[in-house]
Amino acid sequence: MSGASVPSHRYAPGGVLVYGVGDRMTRRLAAVVVAFQVVVVLLGGLVAYAIAKSRDGVGHPAYLWVGGVLAVLCIVTAGTMRRPWGVALGWAVQIATLAAVFVVPLMFVVGVIFLALWITALVQGRKMDQLTADYLEQQP
Repeated sequence: MSGASVPSHRYAPGGVLVYGVGDRMTRRLAAVVVAFQVVVVLLGGLVAYAIAKSRDGVGHPAYLWVGGVLAVLCIVTAGTMRRPWGVALGWAVQIATLAAVFVVPLMFVVGVIFLALWITALVQGRKMDQLTADYLEQQP
């Protein structure tokens, strides 16, 4: 093996964490965002089911399954923020939430709101972690 190590963190051009384990507040804020997203994606699945039922008179359980799977994925993501792939999974959840626009057009608004919250959690969490590290460094 070579002496070069694989970077443990990958950042987007704006300094947003894309892959890797954030520090304490970054992990906490990111987990809170996807944990609250559970309720919204479940309700989005119910709305898609109701819309399909009102159009056809027949419910399409696939919408309920997709909403449920996405909700479970949100729960799993919230619990995996300590793993290097946890943040990448969070990005996948945000993309999947935005993709729901093809079924329920108003999910675009929900997806953009949660994407903004996700990016804010990663950016502000990193700033808070840096401020905490600076403060602890100055203490005797």
